[in-house]
Amino acid sequence: MIQAMIFDVFGTCVDWRNSVARAVAEMLPDVDALAFADAWRGEYDPSMARIRDGQRGYVPLDDLHLENLHAVADRFGVNVPDTRLLNTAWEKLDPWPDVVAGLGQLKSQRIIAPCSNGSIGLMTRLARYGGLPWDCILGADLARDYKPRPAVYLAACSALRLPPRQVMMVAAHNSDLHAARAVGLATGFVPRPTEHGSGQTQDLQPDGNWDIIAADFEDLARQLK
Repeated sequence: MIQAMIFDVFGTCVDWRNSVARAVAEMLPDVDALAFADAWRGEYDPSMARIRDGQRGYVPLDDLHLENLHAVADRFGVNVPDTRLLNTAWEKLDPWPDVVAGLGQLKSQRIIAPCSNGSIGLMTRLARYGGLPWDCILGADLARDYKPRPAVYLAACSALRLPPRQVMMVAAHNSDLHAARAVGLATGFVPRPTEHGSGQTQDLQPDGNWDIIAADFEDLARQLK
């Protein structure tokens, strides 16, 4: 029944925290790079919430990241020599070790694509950087809205010309899967217990009866055969 699989990217496919911290450390060597990366990511959802709530029109995530970078730099009391260059850190995130091989196996079975809050441009550059073998790029730019709004998942299904029941959303975040299931998609949970560091307390376990619960992407591919 499952003809296509769409994936959350930040956290599920790539290690944003250590990758962004690496870029921060290179440009701001006197700053606690992990704390800065966490603070920058901490602005992610609040900045999208204003768009989801209708307080602001759609703004691509690249621009929100840049706005958030300025805010975090002010909070840390640092001058970033080149904010636009540092903002490209989000295009250079390392995949988790199982991701490229696992996606390759899944691609041989079904259509695979990101369904990310990242823009098409960001996702394309990230795919080229990390070797992510997507068939196409889907997500927020198509819907001009942000997950977990229903329009984002449904726009991905519509672009693939498939009913939601034939599309599986894969994520390391239970909230993403709850939203996808609510509009009829199948669901796959893959935990990333160190996405937020060694002290992570959220999304360590599935909190729903998801269609598939896998240890990693290669296990996901095995279960779908």
